Amino acid sequence: MSVARLAVDPLAAAHVLLGAGLSVRGVHATIVEVEAYGGVPDGPWPDRAAHSYRGPTGRNRVMFGPPGHLYTYRSYGMHICANVACGPDGTAAAVLLRAAVIDDGLPVARTRRGDTMPNVALARGPGNLCSALGITMEDNGIDLFDASGEVRLQLREPVPAQAGPRVGVSQAADRPWRLWVPGRPEVSAYRRSPRAPAPGASD
Repeated sequence: MSVARLAVDPLAAAHVLLGAGLSVRGVHATIVEVEAYGGVPDGPWPDRAAHSYRGPTGRNRVMFGPPGHLYTYRSYGMHICANVACGPDGTAAAVLLRAAVIDDGLPVARTRRGDTMPNVALARGPGNLCSALGITMEDNGIDLFDASGEVRLQLREPVPAQAGPRVGVSQAADRPWRLWVPGRPEVSAYRRSPRAPAPGASD
């Protein structure tokens, strides 16, 4: 499956990534929850909740690069989150990987997340996903379609998806750009940011 499938708008790319495979350092997983983010005010997908909204910086430059590259950042200075850059090269957009099912490498994932963690919770939530799979800040910018890379993405056929508002954002909070596979217990719970406007008052 070609990286060209990700050179599309962020919501379309989110549909492409849902159900995709992710192989990282001895752990293989299937993505079951994603969240789309756009870019700058004068771009095709203005998005006040996106890191790229105010333009390119050293931190977010991967979002402006070619599709299929990994954008990592620290949430609250602690948890690493992984995103897949999408859209045409030079246009900011990315899809946050929110949850996955561990298909192979459970013992390796458990060494990273702990022996008492239920299987369904190992990669539930973006920070836990990176922890279980061993994604680090040093992976920022890598090509996910490089066959020799330690983090590899395998696109598959589309899967059924349910849509709803994004989690924890205070801007553009009502935009239904979070997608998940219905019925999967690995999907994270919806939590609206306390700083977001009342439902219906934000795009």
